[in-house]
Amino acid sequence: MTVIGTDGKRRCFGGQAGKEFYGVYHDEEWGIPEHDDQKLFENLILEGAQAGLSWETVLRKRDGYRRAFHGFDIARVAAMSDSELEALREDEGIIRNKLKIYSARKNASVFLDMQREFGSFDSWLWAHVDGVPVINRPKEPSDMLATSPVSDAISKDLKKRGMSFVGTTIIYAYMQAVGMVDDHMADCWQA
Repeated sequence: MTVIGTDGKRRCFGGQAGKEFYGVYHDEEWGIPEHDDQKLFENLILEGAQAGLSWETVLRKRDGYRRAFHGFDIARVAAMSDSELEALREDEGIIRNKLKIYSARKNASVFLDMQREFGSFDSWLWAHVDGVPVINRPKEPSDMLATSPVSDAISKDLKKRGMSFVGTTIIYAYMQAVGMVDDHMADCWQA
């Protein structure tokens, strides 16, 4: 079941009055293949920040995250000091959960290791779907998956390497966000 935005378009989510920004995210980012490592890192951190919250909440704070985490410069995030991370616990522009804040640094360090090992994080990540997005066309929201064997495998490997906030449900949402999975509803204008 889709929603009709103020512009008359049917979307999986967003676009209603007061949520136009969410419709723009739906139209211009969600489900569109992303291959830039910095954007892949940004999405990974934001999806982890979402744990237990709504994506809309995180999306409203994305600019705060970009400011707090140096534009998601992976090397700069990996080098953040404990005092810098502690200061972020007072930053109302982000979700101030200590574990989520500290995970950004740890995940950045692992991300850099993976770039060295595979040439890019993108190469490693997209190999899980042979470089081609998995296209689903759920008819109802209840038809949409929350996990998959691929998200299970990615999650397991990232955890083994030392990342946190990368459970299989988070990773499946990440796969949707970066276009590895295209889960636009069958009656969505993007389908």
